[in-house]
Amino acid sequence: MPPSRPPVKHGRPMLSAPAMTPPEAEVAPRPLLARRPTAPLSGTLRVPGDKSISHRALMFGALAVGETRIGGLLEGEDVLRTAAAMRALGAEVVRDGPGAWRVAGRGIGGLLEPEDVLDMGNSGTAARLLAGILAGHPIFAVMTGDASLRRRPMRRVIEPLSACGARFTSRAGGRLPLAVEGAREALPLDYTLPVASAQVKSAVLLCGLNAPGITRVVEPAATRDHSENMLRHFGAEVSVAVEGNGRVVTLRGQPELRGADVTVPGDPSSAAFPIVAALLLPGSRLTIEGIGLNPLRTGLLATLREMGASLTVRNARTEGGEPVGDLEVAHGALRGVEVPPGRAPSMIDEYPVLAVAAACAEGTTRMRGLHELRVKESDRLAATAALLAANGVRVEVAGDDLIVHGTGRPPAGGGLVATHMDHRLAMSALVLGMAAEQPVRVDDSRFIETSFPGFVDLMNGAVAGGAPALHAA
Repeated sequence: MPPSRPPVKHGRPMLSAPAMTPPEAEVAPRPLLARRPTAPLSGTLRVPGDKSISHRALMFGALAVGETRIGGLLEGEDVLRTAAAMRALGAEVVRDGPGAWRVAGRGIGGLLEPEDVLDMGNSGTAARLLAGILAGHPIFAVMTGDASLRRRPMRRVIEPLSACGARFTSRAGGRLPLAVEGAREALPLDYTLPVASAQVKSAVLLCGLNAPGITRVVEPAATRDHSENMLRHFGAEVSVAVEGNGRVVTLRGQPELRGADVTVPGDPSSAAFPIVAALLLPGSRLTIEGIGLNPLRTGLLATLREMGASLTVRNARTEGGEPVGDLEVAHGALRGVEVPPGRAPSMIDEYPVLAVAAACAEGTTRMRGLHELRVKESDRLAATAALLAANGVRVEVAGDDLIVHGTGRPPAGGGLVATHMDHRLAMSALVLGMAAEQPVRVDDSRFIETSFPGFVDLMNGAVAGGAPALHAA
């Protein structure tokens, strides 16, 4: 029997959550122009909360008994979709103030059938993890998303989750909208990932929460382990064993998760943009406070250090089971390197902005084994190459490798970049525009808010007393 729902405290009024606006609902695109600022970047800043941890804090809070308090939650549209979905599944989700949220959960097995379609907006992480939760609960639900998410493949989670007894109906190719009929009595799963994917691993583990016995996931290479860390934080029994280059993760099913406080660190994927901008702009020196330094998320920092970047961690600490620190970044010359394919899981979202750094480095940078970039919000591999080529950078795609030929000087710039509804492409192009000789324009910037609310203000605010670098085009 699922645990009874705990009483909900109503001592404070609920504040309105930031409004969610489906990006495709705004017909008119929002072009943006970036030019080299008149002054270096300097000072201290804080980037929004980690998106991966924010999604999981809301989901695990909804599956726990008792109250979970979350600080530093990312309030971008992707995470707000997850908050709305948890509310639709019966959890009480309350915003107390900027980044401060409370979740009163239903307990594992206690979720309610939603009355309407769950719209996950632009978030592949939210959709895939939620598929795991739904598959393990005896309820019916339908998920959809914006035009970009509806193009992304879901078969990679449908196939393993079907083995628990859940049934899925989707569009051709396993694409959204997706109808899920959860298992009446979920079976534990034993699954070997064909490719390293934290989203698929997490979906399987979340499904296994409501199944008796042991759920086991074998991954060929270590991927971000926020799910494992947070499951332990909420009281689940999770073990990890190294096997070759990968890992075996086991979860004992049907734990009683207990509400737990979560402090969300700054998102290292978001920090990547001011980091690279500071490295490329002469005289720049920035400190980025409180960013997550999980070793399975720091591939970009390792690569930039190999390229000669000045990156220093101060005030290293642990918060909510995650390593955190303050990162000092100083401008300096970069050199081309070869990035091994095994590093991809630890920096999969940072390749577009790494390519921008490579365009300004001396020599050739070869980023190997990037097949996963082809199934992101866009085909990020092809789109990143197009971004650079449009701005005078010599670039090649060879199989799943991206090869960037840097000259040690700022690229010409002057191009128009097609963003393909991809927030990371848009932000990477804008960082390129801050370093290039001529301004760079992106065709649409609406989607930046999905992961980095306040990006334009933060980047402009880092310019030390000079004119803003980012403008409406």
